[in-house]
Amino acid sequence: MFQSFKRVLISAAIAVAVLPAVAADKLKIAVVPGAYADSINATAKDAKAQGIDVEVIEFTDWTTPNVAVNNGDIDINYFQHQPFLDNAVKKNGYALASAGTGILANVGLYSLKHKNVADVPNNGKVGIASDPVNQGRGLLLLQKVGLITLKPGVGYLGSINDIASNPKSLRFVEVEGPQLVRITGDVDIAQGYPHFIVAAKAFDPSSGLAYSGIEDQQFAIQFVVKKDRVNDPVVQKFIRIYQNSETVRTVSKKSFSNDDRLYTLAWLKK
Repeated sequence: MFQSFKRVLISAAIAVAVLPAVAADKLKIAVVPGAYADSINATAKDAKAQGIDVEVIEFTDWTTPNVAVNNGDIDINYFQHQPFLDNAVKKNGYALASAGTGILANVGLYSLKHKNVADVPNNGKVGIASDPVNQGRGLLLLQKVGLITLKPGVGYLGSINDIASNPKSLRFVEVEGPQLVRITGDVDIAQGYPHFIVAAKAFDPSSGLAYSGIEDQQFAIQFVVKKDRVNDPVVQKFIRIYQNSETVRTVSKKSFSNDDRLYTLAWLKK
C-alpha cells in the first residue's frame, strides 16, 4: 500500500512539473510617436510586472489605428479624443468605443517667421489639420486670436468652408495633424501639437503665439477598443495601471517639455 501511495505522489509531482506556466495576459496597443507613445511604453513596463505583456505599435497617421482595432488586429489604440472618435464612427461605421480617459493635450498656434499674431501678413499661409474635428479646433483658435470669423454655431465641427470672414485673405494648407510640425517653417502660422513638436525636436513647444484652453475634457485622449471590450478586465486593468503610474506622470511631463500649460492629466480632473 505504501509503494502504491508513493507511486501516486511521484506521478502527481511529475504532472505538476510538466504543467505549463500560467500564460500572461497580452495586449497590442497602437499609438502615434511622442507623448502618447512615451506614456504607453512606460506603462508597459509596469504592466509586465502585473502579468500583462504589452506590444506597443507606432503608426504615423490617424486612420490606420482605428481600422486595426475595428478589425481585431490591435486591442487598444491611444491617439484620439472623443469628438474625433465620434466622427470616425459616424463616417466609417466602426464598432469602437472609449474604455477610459488619458492625457488632455493643448493645441497652439506657432510661427517661425513672426513674433506676434498681428504680424501675419495679408495673403499669408496657415497650416491647419486636415481632419474635420481637429481642423475645427484650429479654426476656433484662429478665431480666438482674431484672424478669422466662423459662421455662428459651427463649433469644433467647422471647416475652412465655414469661414465667414477672412480679412487678411489667408490661404490654408491642410495636412494631417502629426505632419503640421513639418510644415510650420513653410507657412506664416500653423496649428501645432506640443507633443509632436517635442518628439520632432523641431522648435520650442512653449513658443506658441496662442493656446487653446486645456480645460475642455472632450479633447482628452481616449483608450479606444471594440465596443464589446469596453469592460474587458485586462483592458481595464491596464488603464488603471496607466492612470495610477508615477512613471507615466514623470514621462508625460518630460514629453510636454516640462510645461504644465501644454497638457493635463484629464482623469484626475473628473
